[in-house]
Amino acid sequence: MPKRRNTFSSRRRGLAQRAVHAVWAWAQRAGSVSAEHPGRFRFGSLGPVTRLAFPLGTVFGEPWIHIGSHCIIAEQVTLTAGLMPDLDLGPDPILRIGDGVVLGRGSHVIADTTVTIGSDCYFGPYVYVTSTNHSYDDPHEPIGRQWPRMEPVEIGPGCWIGTGAVILPGARIGRNVVVAAGAVVRGTVPDHAVVAGAPARVVRRWTPEDGWQPPLRTPAPVPPPEGITPGQWRALADLDEEGVAELARLEAEVLEAEG
Repeated sequence: MPKRRNTFSSRRRGLAQRAVHAVWAWAQRAGSVSAEHPGRFRFGSLGPVTRLAFPLGTVFGEPWIHIGSHCIIAEQVTLTAGLMPDLDLGPDPILRIGDGVVLGRGSHVIADTTVTIGSDCYFGPYVYVTSTNHSYDDPHEPIGRQWPRMEPVEIGPGCWIGTGAVILPGARIGRNVVVAAGAVVRGTVPDHAVVAGAPARVVRRWTPEDGWQPPLRTPAPVPPPEGITPGQWRALADLDEEGVAELARLEAEVLEAEG
């Protein structure tokens, strides 16, 4: 015989589930960090309208971390300055994050020496940026016990860093660069480039003289016309293939008449 459904138990489980989600949503709101509500964190600077989502990853060395305005730091993002907590790192910032930066969930920015992220950079989830690498000078000593090497890292403004990318010590990434998902970047990357691979190599670049080389395979998106209303957008979304074809025909007739 089929088991009788326990209606009371099912209802109680549903209520408990809603309660858990409500408490977690409250914790996310209450636990987020901002300039107005920094909690226990004492950043060197934290700009207005910037928010670090709860739960945070590992965060230490905050007095040497400067974060600009209108930044979004997603859940479980690690931000560290110095090799370990409670060090005196001097008068200057170690980790600088510009205005309008987005750091995706689970990303790590490890700044044992200077790391600079320019304004309007967007990081996908689980990006790893580090200014420190293990050394392997002594083949007989465990690698983890050998003194690491440090080199500053600089990421120019306007960059897009794909999911799972790794930015190694000494990297110098120019302005408006795309780093493909999973790429491992070291050395210098010029402005307006697309890099991919491990190690990352330039696969496309824009220059004023030649434009994009190699040329883009798809045309650039056309921005919507100014003044279009939400109602007009909804009407366009409801069009079927015949309606789209009719609009295209009418547009062609208008262009022909104007020409």
